[in-house]
Amino acid sequence: MPKFPGVNHRVNHLRAVAALEKAGFSIIRQGGHIIMSNGARLVTIPRHNPINAITMGGIVRDAGLTNDEFKALL
Repeated sequence: MPKFPGVNHRVNHLRAVAALEKAGFSIIRQGGHIIMSNGARLVTIPRHNPINAITMGGIVRDAGLTNDEFKALL
């Protein structure tokens, strides 16, 4: 599983949602997790803070982004 290296390896779930919205994703539904889609890809973001670095790496990979692209969106 890829790991998301970043500032203290911590990303707030709201910042992750905002970054993915900049990348063209929109919220499909919310509950214990936030489900987002860009029409071709579906990503699930847990609603807790901070998101684990390994989990965040998987989300970034599922979104089709590189770690550097995602960091630029944060």
